[in-house]
Amino acid sequence: MSTWANLGLQDSASPLMEQLIFFHDHALLILVMITVLVGYLMFMLFFNNYINRFLLHGQLIEMIWTILPAIILLFIAFPSLRLLYLLDEINEPSVTLKSIGHQWYWSYEYSDFNNVEFDSYMIPTNEIANDGFRLLDVDNRIVLPMNSQIRILVTAADVIHSWTIPALGVKVDGTPGRLNQTNFFINRPGLFYGQCSEICGANHSFMPIVIESVPVNYFIQWISNNLNS
Repeated sequence: MSTWANLGLQDSASPLMEQLIFFHDHALLILVMITVLVGYLMFMLFFNNYINRFLLHGQLIEMIWTILPAIILLFIAFPSLRLLYLLDEINEPSVTLKSIGHQWYWSYEYSDFNNVEFDSYMIPTNEIANDGFRLLDVDNRIVLPMNSQIRILVTAADVIHSWTIPALGVKVDGTPGRLNQTNFFINRPGLFYGQCSEICGANHSFMPIVIESVPVNYFIQWISNNLNS
């Protein structure tokens, strides 16, 4: 999760988020190079004494400043398109999780396991534990196995919501009457926090999301306990 003075992106917990961070750094490097070049040219233009009364056109420089930005855009477009296709790839998921957005809480269904389902509400500030996080902790966390391909189906029961986990590089809109899907792969154990990133209506109260990533044997035990109960 984000902490104080964290100016960059959160630490990655999935291969797709690693690729998103690489692309962010790649695009930022290009922007820095362009900014330095344009700033240097502007500085030199302000402080030189060159005068040419008869300069009317310059085909060479116009060709350069037309072709060069096109080449730079290609260096941004090709990695971006590759990443877009990677984000949409679904590779035989091990677990399917369905998330339904409500005002103002989430419902979850594990349809692969005889419909294990529960609601997930934000813990009020006056009830939160000393080691909890205000406006981020929930009463029922999502438990998912690490090193497994996860598919998530997202929809909404009332208004538009958005299921977002920054550390996993996942942001899926939940729209009433529509089922959207994406996939992710959690490569380490831990707690990963997110929130609904839509304004879901009056008195919107964050709608936090907490994923607890555990080894596969712990996940199977958790599923068994929920089925028995």
